[in-house]
Amino acid sequence: MANILKHIVFTLIAFILPFVLWAQEVQVEGQFMKDSAKLGERIPYVLKAKYGPGHNIVFPDSTFDYSPFVLLEKKTFISSTQGGITLDSAVYYVSNFSLDPVVEFSIPVFEVFKYDSLTHQPLTSSLALQLVIDQIPEELAFRDNNIYQPIPTEFNYPLWIAMFVVALVLAFAIFFFFGNQLQKKWDIWMEKRRYRRFEKRWREAEGAFQKQPDMDHADELLGLWKTYMEHLKAKPFREWTTTEIAEFLENKAIVKDFRDIEMIIYAGKTSEDLPQACQNLWKICSDSYQQKITLTDERQ
Repeated sequence: MANILKHIVFTLIAFILPFVLWAQEVQVEGQFMKDSAKLGERIPYVLKAKYGPGHNIVFPDSTFDYSPFVLLEKKTFISSTQGGITLDSAVYYVSNFSLDPVVEFSIPVFEVFKYDSLTHQPLTSSLALQLVIDQIPEELAFRDNNIYQPIPTEFNYPLWIAMFVVALVLAFAIFFFFGNQLQKKWDIWMEKRRYRRFEKRWREAEGAFQKQPDMDHADELLGLWKTYMEHLKAKPFREWTTTEIAEFLENKAIVKDFRDIEMIIYAGKTSEDLPQACQNLWKICSDSYQQKITLTDERQ
């Protein structure tokens, strides 16, 4: 039994001793470059490792858990070897989000073997939390200030969107229930506006024709009449002959009115019935306008 225990002890010593010797040959140092920092401030932490030949040393990367700190950046430096001793170093930039007054922290390095690894942990480095808000006194001192301070107002998007939606719904409801009536009112208003413009132009063209009954004024007067009648009746008056116009309007007397005016254009002769012919043509336009207004107002 004693021989068996002795064999087990020697076996354990033979297994653990290499790791102890390897651990003694690796020196690790780590410390913050500042004693205190604000919450969330960028803080450099320097990590160094010295070791002899035959060691495979690995520094932690972004996958390592740096709690309660958050890793922002890691900078590594080229290894330097003097007298058989190699120096590796890296700077870890971290931020502290812990509300503890003092935080103890250290970053280890790892020595990798063929089938296992060993952790070398440096001594912890302390970092104090630097407060930026002074302690509130027990009695508050208020300063008198009666100067008006304007407060900027922000644009109330929800309110305006709601108002726009309500206005849109009201507009749709009005159009749905009163759309036909509003359309008729609009059409009548536009027709009256067009009629006033035509009346003004007709009076001007008729007056110029009465003063100087020549071919140009006669052609302008007839062209104005046919264009307006084409709008009122939606028929090609400007393309029709005088006979076709008389047949459509069922008014044979209009043939004489046209000939009294066209006589100036084609024969250069003036008729004594020109004022009456102009009045008759005007009456046809006026009656056709009144008829269209009445039909528009009675439209369902």
